[in-house]
Amino acid sequence: SFFQPNSLRKPPALKRLQQVQEEIFRQLHLLIPDEFAFHDLLVSRVSGSPDLRMDVLERHNYTTFFRLTYEFRDGEQKSYAPNAHIRFYHDVHIAEATSFNVGQGCLRTAHPSYPVRQIMQQASRRNRALDRWLDDILKQGHSVATMRASVDCKIN
Repeated sequence: SFFQPNSLRKPPALKRLQQVQEEIFRQLHLLIPDEFAFHDLLVSRVSGSPDLRMDVLERHNYTTFFRLTYEFRDGEQKSYAPNAHIRFYHDVHIAEATSFNVGQGCLRTAHPSYPVRQIMQQASRRNRALDRWLDDILKQGHSVATMRASVDCKIN
């Protein structure tokens, strides 16, 4: 049962969250070229937009974990934002935001003792934000056609 003793009065919006994750997967397919499987760093350059970087952090049989971020340059200095960490599930055709900040990338976001309601709210917020950002990225012109493999250094 989804009804928990922690005062959760209605079931979490799992279906709505899954729909957002399916939309994120669809949007990412408009960005990710076939070379994604062979390169750890892809960069998209579009006039009027910062460079969009995709750093692959982990690859597994059914999932890929990567960081998607803009790269801002000020002379020799580089900065990155928003640093979205994304888990891409190839087999079930969904993708989820696990964080939007470098420090959150490896933090535990779920545990049996964590309150279910807060976990669902955080996941929903992260994924809706990623959905909106991906929509903006695509509107700026970033796409499979602009995303290229790069030999530049990976972000630490």
